[in-house]
Amino acid sequence: MNKILVIASLTVREAIRDRILYLLLFFAIALITTSLAISKLYIGDEMKIIKDFGLSSISFFGVLIAIFIGIGLLYKEIDKKTVYIMIAKPLERYHFIIGKYLGLLFTLFTIWLIMSIVFSLFVLFKGGWENKLLWALLAIYLEYIIITGVAILFSTFTTPILSSIFSLGIFFVGHFIEGFKMLAKKFEDAPIIQSVIMFFFYFFPNLERFNLRGAVVHGDFINPSQVLILILYACTYSICLLLVGIAIFQRRNFI
Repeated sequence: MNKILVIASLTVREAIRDRILYLLLFFAIALITTSLAISKLYIGDEMKIIKDFGLSSISFFGVLIAIFIGIGLLYKEIDKKTVYIMIAKPLERYHFIIGKYLGLLFTLFTIWLIMSIVFSLFVLFKGGWENKLLWALLAIYLEYIIITGVAILFSTFTTPILSSIFSLGIFFVGHFIEGFKMLAKKFEDAPIIQSVIMFFFYFFPNLERFNLRGAVVHGDFINPSQVLILILYACTYSICLLLVGIAIFQRRNFI
């Protein structure tokens, strides 16, 4: 466990030095703050627009950071040959992957916390705070957990460009996953095609589950048990991603 924590701490330090991190964080905070001005341009409930825009910004920019920083961290170790030193020491390869993953999650937690505080202060300033916002923000971080696992998985066997494309593809597919179920209903007369479509429906992560913006914006009730299910789902899916990533990384030849 100590070896994993050492890798995680080194990962955090390396991520902090990455300029892309600060660039994306700057744009995220800028977009959150400008939501106050943008809300003035639309007809309707100003507070709803601020909440929707703010939560969307936190979700999207956090995912970008998870993908681009996550992919870069592992690729740099391989490209600079430092991974050879790591695996030559009494260090198992799964220590390396899990340490990288946990280090990135901690980095993302810090970024998520900063963006959440800025967003919450704006909502408090406008007098629109409600406790369900905490659930929505937590759901966004749970989405980070899965996307980070996706980024780490792809970075174990392909190039950064392809890893970025695949990870972003998973992100967008995950948010439109319900369309697979609707598509499957149109193939009721073709059970094989319907089975294939439903396979992909269950194979890809259902990231739309973590989108609680609608409940916040429209004032719907968020059941705490629903959030508990999301926690279990995120942890289970990310563990599966890590196991596959570790299996692939174990088979790679670095000699």
